[in-house]
Formats: sequence, C-alpha cells, structure tokens
Amino acid sequence: MSPNDPACLQGEIVEEKVEFTLVELCRITGASRDDLVRWVEEGAFEPKGARIEGWRFSGTCLRRAVTAQRLTNDLEINAPGVALALELLDQIGALRNRLRRYGDRGNT
Repeated sequence: MSPNDPACLQGEIVEEKVEFTLVELCRITGASRDDLVRWVEEGAFEPKGARIEGWRFSGTCLRRAVTAQRLTNDLEINAPGVALALELLDQIGALRNRLRRYGDRGNT
C-alpha cells in the first residue's frame, strides 16, 4: 500500500479523529471486555474517561489493542506480559526512528 493510496490516507485520518467506545473496540479487535479492562489496568493503553462506561479509545489505542489481542491469542501472553511487550515494541520503534534520523544526517 503506497502513501498516496486513499485507503492508507483514510487510515491516518481515522487515527487522528475517531475515538472508540469499549464496546466498539471489543467488536473491532475481537478482544473481550475483560481482556481490554485488564490491559488498561496493566497500563497497556490509556483511555479517556474516568469510568469504564465512558471510556474512549484513540486510534493509537486501537492499534495497540489489535497487537495486544494478537499477543494474547497467538502467543498466549497474559495481561502483564502484553503490557510489557507493547512497551518494548514502543522502545524498538523509538530506537528505529533515532537510527533513521542519524542515518539521514549522514546522507546530507
């Protein structure tokens, strides 16, 4: 999928503008309500709102919830492990971005 593909652009817009309820996030990801609540309790992602019924999840939370669901289903990782794995994936992404920035400096 190229960056100019409308589907790709639409995906970026969804991430910036749309928020999801707990029910919607369950439906989209296939995760159970209990799993999502446990992941939030473990700090895997932070919804907006104080009460579970009012939680709103961003596009970033959606992406993380999809990954959390895959980790749970495919690798049978528990909630604390999911939170740790997501944190480590974030760190890897940050390191890759730093390497890319440093690499770009050497090419100018």
